[in-house]
Amino acid sequence: MKKAFQSIFALALVAIGATGCTDEVQVGNAFLDKAPGGTMNLDSIFSNPDYINQFLTNIYNKQYYGLPYNQDKNQAAGVYNGKLDALTDLYQLHWAGSKVWNSYYTGTMSSREDPLLSYTNDYVWKVVHEVSVIKENIYREDLHPNMSDKQKDYIVAQAKAIQAYEYATLLPHYGGLPIIEKTISDAAEMVSDEYGERHIGERCTFEQTVDAIVKWCDEAAPYLYWAYNGNDDESSSRQTGRWTKAGVMALKAKVLWLAASPLYNSNESYMGGASEAEQKKLVWYGNYDQKRWERALQAFEDFWRENEQNGNYYHLYEATTKNNDGYRLAYRRGYMFDDSPENIHWTKVAGIFGTQGAYSWLSWNWVENGVRRLVHSPSLEYVEMFPWSDGKPFDREKDLKYSHSYEDAKDPGINWDVYTCLNGTYDKLFYTYKEIRGGFSKTASRDPRLYENATVTGTPENLALQSTDGKATGNIKELWVGGQDAGTCIKDPADYTVTESLTSYCPTGFGAYKYVLNRIEWWRDPNMHWNALTIPDMILMYAECLAECSRLDDAITQVDKIRSRVGLKGIVSCNTALDLKNNKANLIEEILRERACELGMTNSRYIDMIRRMRTDWMTKKLHGLASFRMIKNAQNKWVRRNAPWFGDDKNSGQAEPARFEYEIFPLTQGYRVFWDMDPNSLELKKWLMMPFPQDEVNRGYGLIQNPGW
Repeated sequence: MKKAFQSIFALALVAIGATGCTDEVQVGNAFLDKAPGGTMNLDSIFSNPDYINQFLTNIYNKQYYGLPYNQDKNQAAGVYNGKLDALTDLYQLHWAGSKVWNSYYTGTMSSREDPLLSYTNDYVWKVVHEVSVIKENIYREDLHPNMSDKQKDYIVAQAKAIQAYEYATLLPHYGGLPIIEKTISDAAEMVSDEYGERHIGERCTFEQTVDAIVKWCDEAAPYLYWAYNGNDDESSSRQTGRWTKAGVMALKAKVLWLAASPLYNSNESYMGGASEAEQKKLVWYGNYDQKRWERALQAFEDFWRENEQNGNYYHLYEATTKNNDGYRLAYRRGYMFDDSPENIHWTKVAGIFGTQGAYSWLSWNWVENGVRRLVHSPSLEYVEMFPWSDGKPFDREKDLKYSHSYEDAKDPGINWDVYTCLNGTYDKLFYTYKEIRGGFSKTASRDPRLYENATVTGTPENLALQSTDGKATGNIKELWVGGQDAGTCIKDPADYTVTESLTSYCPTGFGAYKYVLNRIEWWRDPNMHWNALTIPDMILMYAECLAECSRLDDAITQVDKIRSRVGLKGIVSCNTALDLKNNKANLIEEILRERACELGMTNSRYIDMIRRMRTDWMTKKLHGLASFRMIKNAQNKWVRRNAPWFGDDKNSGQAEPARFEYEIFPLTQGYRVFWDMDPNSLELKKWLMMPFPQDEVNRGYGLIQNPGW
């Protein structure tokens, strides 16, 4: 897995910029960087194929990367921001120093500050400018870089793909964008404001922006390799990480899928239609057209056909051991290996670990020694989305049995309801237990993806990524009140009052796991990649398009591909009451739930929330689950044991805990103002899109503000 970093990203160590031939656009970051020890002009760069590749690689390094990796507050990847996922019903971020908490949860963000994905401070316009520098200089007849036209076309195609990806990243959050196709070096080509500064032009419509992205993908595709499969020297697998034909075809399909969604493809605008942005169709198409879903569907089918012609190079990573641990490993390897057949395109940044590890996503999440400020704790609502191991849905009303209630020790007006989830004598919520000599044998009772997206009580701590036997080992995770890992961070063991500790490992009763794992399981790649386009995402987007085009049976087939990879039975047989073969709305709802289970911590839930206008997700109050370990006392009654098992209890011969009680509690730390709002209110709906920087809007060059901001 190191091979990719040693090839394309090794070039990043030689940071070459250009000066002297182009002016700097006054939006966002500076566009041109100085090289170490001096500067290099465009003639020097575009006369040397090595320098051209280095220039291109520096653009690759500016692609959107979705994991926080430094302490810069002005980038989407800044650790002081938090992730888009924390704005959904899947996770709660408990650190008050984050933008998620102090701007979004409080509802105080304005157009005077950067949203989680910045219009000006996330390198997009620097990328756009440098792409234009390549297009305008690589074919110059006065330069002789000893490159064939085919090699030049290949460089330009990659540059166009990067530009398409950057635009596609902003599109769902901002809508129509200024379309830049060339460097801006002449005052006549720019708009001047009252201060005499020059800027890029006005916003294009949403439709024009979508079509521009599609055009760049179509233009790039013929000049790119389908995959870096090692079939020849030029398509060596060492080039993994560069854009491919598969990548741009997948990106095109994803953009068309997004654009066909209800936020943009509707007869009624999400904010009522009165604003200038809506009137000028900057945030939507202005009507509903079924053909947009059909266009997206065709793009997906073009991708699958081309993939089949190339030997189905991209495919799901299948389990070699057909048990829970084997399914977990297949799921994990699919997204964690940068050369996985599931990864169509990924991005990386340099220096996210090692000496700067204190400011990385990993270090700020570690159980062992992390500062834990970025722990995105899974909600109970998320955990309940994962079905039982046979694929049947989890149902809180049926599967959690009421046991008894007791009065809060500090607030006599509050009663706590206690629940069990038993299979006979022992628990079954996450594992089923069978008594054997010396303790219990246990079997995972839920969808294997649950254990890869959340840490739950009873999970063995070590399931090595490189494991050959697919067997988890080590001490179990103790997330019950008073347990080794949870301690008092959920409820106080003395009086049972909720503590929901702010920088603890599991303030919701569950620990973060996706992209984190733990130090025992994997000595991390120092440059962890971000999965930009993956096969599981493609399958589920394709399924949604099929459903929207009334091909329900075909959509079900696609969903079952995802489920069978982790050993789940078909979605129809497991959800007979939903009539999925005939009820399109129910099927789409199930596809959205499958996306949540399959694509945790990838921004997918947030994208689904806004594009589907699911303000009911935004206003859904979230909960945690307090677990209590139960043991039999001298009177042969089950009582709570609010203490660790690892250590004294285990050493004294007590069997692994196999019975628990549960209490559901509302999350109060980081209480979101959205939870008290009407899901149909315009004040809430404005959050479906992000605000442009008001300073940029005020310059008057055509950057019209999004509705409500």
